[in-house]
Amino acid sequence: MADPIPEVEVLRYAAFTTDPAGGNPAGVVCEASRLDEAAMLAVAAEVGYSETAFVTGGDPERRRFDLRYFSPRAEVAFCGHATVATAVELGRRFGEGQLVFTTPAGEVPVDVETVDGGVPRATLTSVATTSRPADEAVVDAALTALRWSRDDLDPRFPPHVAFGGNDHLVLAASSRERLADLDYDFDALGELMRAEGWTTVHLFRPGAHGEFHARNPFPVGGVVEDPATGAAAAAFGGYLRRLGHVTEPTTYLVRQGEDMGRPSELLVEVTPDDPRVRVSGRAVVIPA
Repeated sequence: MADPIPEVEVLRYAAFTTDPAGGNPAGVVCEASRLDEAAMLAVAAEVGYSETAFVTGGDPERRRFDLRYFSPRAEVAFCGHATVATAVELGRRFGEGQLVFTTPAGEVPVDVETVDGGVPRATLTSVATTSRPADEAVVDAALTALRWSRDDLDPRFPPHVAFGGNDHLVLAASSRERLADLDYDFDALGELMRAEGWTTVHLFRPGAHGEFHARNPFPVGGVVEDPATGAAAAAFGGYLRRLGHVTEPTTYLVRQGEDMGRPSELLVEVTPDDPRVRVSGRAVVIPA
């Protein structure tokens, strides 16, 4: 008989939105020091969100905390939306300003402030991002799993594997309609992603006003799609820098979750001479 799941307080937030019905839901456990990996995984599976964040230790006086992330199926090295949610909750408890999270991916500073409308906003600074061209055979395998063809890709944006705490395959859709029509082979894509070590596949399309529309399949986490993916947004910022699109400090708006009914907005700040990327978003409590 399996051990019972420890009783812990799980807070539920929607990140990268001001509407509890939008954004990406995240679980937050602020007192997880007594939980082992199996217990954290069990809690995350019971919560059922794409990720739940666990504060496993820290020093509130120094505003430094240890943070781990679990999907319903496995631990994840870094999760942006759960980081934003946790930062907003800890900012509520300990005051606004900078927090520093020690994560499996590295140290992540997060600035918390209340902006217009009284909704808190958190801005994380990622670990150093990287981006490299994706192997052509692997891209073909991904397209097969997505049920896409090479004609469904925008040749202006070559396929890359980008890193912002986790690896993400980055593919540009040839049209907004192609991006909206997402019907992929869950098992095949999940198997490929596990073999390649990708956390999500970041599918995107440039918008009419300089923004980007994005979708992020997440079968390795047991979730068909993520409504907002801060880690992928950081990696995407590094991808745009790698392609030479960032010649001065630039802030991009990434719209995600629209096609699944949970609209999200992520602000991605990129500079040409810093490999790190800042990702901002608001977060609100999901009522019980």
